Amino acid sequence: MKERWTKISETAAEKQERQFEAWLSAENVSFVNSEAEIRYKERVTLFKDAIQMKKTPRRIPVVPSLGSFPIEYAGISWYDALYDYEKLAHAWEKYQEDFDPDGSHTPRTMPPGKALEMLGFHLYRWAGGGGLRNDQEYQFAEAEYMKGDEYLDLIDDPTGFFLKTYFPRIFGELGALQKMPSMPPIHEIPMVPAGLLPFGMDDVKSTFAKLSLAGDEAHKWLAAVNGVGATIMGKGCPSFSAGFSKAPFDVIGDSLRGTKGVLMDMFHHPEELCEACERLTPFMIKCGVAACRASGHIMPFIPLHKGADTFMSNDQFNTFYWPTLKKVIIGLINEGIVPQLFAEGSYNNRLELIEDLPKGKVVWWFDTTDMTRAKKTVGRNNCIAGNVPLDILCAGTPDDVENYCRTLIDTAGKDGGFILSSGAGVQGSKPENVKAMIDFSKAYGVYK
Repeated sequence: MKERWTKISETAAEKQERQFEAWLSAENVSFVNSEAEIRYKERVTLFKDAIQMKKTPRRIPVVPSLGSFPIEYAGISWYDALYDYEKLAHAWEKYQEDFDPDGSHTPRTMPPGKALEMLGFHLYRWAGGGGLRNDQEYQFAEAEYMKGDEYLDLIDDPTGFFLKTYFPRIFGELGALQKMPSMPPIHEIPMVPAGLLPFGMDDVKSTFAKLSLAGDEAHKWLAAVNGVGATIMGKGCPSFSAGFSKAPFDVIGDSLRGTKGVLMDMFHHPEELCEACERLTPFMIKCGVAACRASGHIMPFIPLHKGADTFMSNDQFNTFYWPTLKKVIIGLINEGIVPQLFAEGSYNNRLELIEDLPKGKVVWWFDTTDMTRAKKTVGRNNCIAGNVPLDILCAGTPDDVENYCRTLIDTAGKDGGFILSSGAGVQGSKPENVKAMIDFSKAYGVYK
């Protein structure tokens, strides 16, 4: 792996400041009035101070992880959210208007159902054309979409493998992509005709026509999603994250080999698994950087699916998971980007392993991890976020929520470096509890 993925660049701090300035300046945002612009910049500054571990911010910023809560709160169905972009936009705007958190989440996790339907997508099931009832949340359809003996194909040519092997397996209408040529050999005039031949085949032409139509639908969806973001920012609330990346191990363990497959590979194909993670690392870095550059934001969201205490031992974590995840983190930091690492499940056994990162450069967002311990370890150098639990938000009372938030603020929030959030997406939560979490924490989490 190149040195730039393993060492901190001397200019990383300067790049981070430029990226923060781009987020703060909001050059392309049309604010409804001067008060909204002031409110927007105050909130970005709250996040910046927390991330950079400043001890004298005005107060602790508060932003729940939304999940599908706006869908439930607005009273629309999952089918509506995935197929009717006006209803989707209204749901997110209604949530923002009624709850007023310090950061927003645009509905980018609510994909365009029609585009998925056009391509015969079967990596997930969803309401409508994906086979679920209109009121059902989309579901991951895990399988071994990459076989255990295909690691070398992935390692040798990740892009070619995804295009020619993986996509035909997860998109029922893209089988003809198996006929696409290998691109590196097309580098001299004698190779050009052979490279062009697949594009003249009827099934390949049909495939690209379907991709074009699905692309048109994706543009309609994007216009609606961007419109939601612009409206919310224009009223004074910045987006909490922009774009997406993943731990290389999770790319393989989630969507290629599946949970069972990757668990077996840790024992039967350990070297190939590690090498494949290395090959995917630059792609995960570039994915996060590109999204932030395009949006003028600074934090890509990185959900950590299989790094929790209950999934693997510390030795396995240090062998298979952490080395390439850390390279992704360092690669993003070197570009001035702040990785927003959502540590799903418990990381109590990992805290001492993951704390060795440069100060003020990442956000560790914890789910069920002990936040007092997190503050004493990871929280000494980097911002921590979390972790109001869903059992309280779903089944408790506003008083229960306020008591938990008070403890969080008094411990994890002491001396800065803290963003108060939920431990996971708040779908299923009582609206009054989500409201109590936001309102109480804004009032109580003020630094003296």
